[in-house]
Amino acid sequence: MGRLRDSWGRYRDRRMGTKYPDSGVTSLPGWQVKAALLALNGTGVPFHVRVAFGGEKADLVAEWKIVLPGDSDFANGAPVERSMKARMRLSAAGREVHVLDQVREVGLVGDPPRPGLSRRWSRGPRVTRARYWSYEKGPDGRRHKVVLFDARDMRDPLRNTVLGAGWTWRGVLKL
Repeated sequence: MGRLRDSWGRYRDRRMGTKYPDSGVTSLPGWQVKAALLALNGTGVPFHVRVAFGGEKADLVAEWKIVLPGDSDFANGAPVERSMKARMRLSAAGREVHVLDQVREVGLVGDPPRPGLSRRWSRGPRVTRARYWSYEKGPDGRRHKVVLFDARDMRDPLRNTVLGAGWTWRGVLKL
């Protein structure tokens, strides 16, 4: 029965995106983990980390907004505003950071662009790759693929900071 429970735990951790720190890494106090996550703002990352407001049920929130060109079937080919949020709650008892990811897409219409009717929203752990790109003409006159958005550009610095502090990164469905 113990092996079955252990394999279920490993499966759940993989599906939720849970990562554990390397053995031998000393755990920092919660205030230093919070300070390290807030310090990511000055390092040239494409997102912003802030202290959460009262109604967000989190300690910290990382946000990233970007407007993607209308190359997809969503929003009938109109540009799309994509915002990604990672709500983080620090649990000092277990030395864990519980993370709830939220993604919102809104189709833009008109000139100047404004929010339209087409919308998508999801929440939960993001363990898959979300990547958007377009093709642009390069200096040599040939088409080159240009990555516009890669969710790993937000998730990886946050997760690596938490793991480097000796804490566990745990994806959750509800905070």
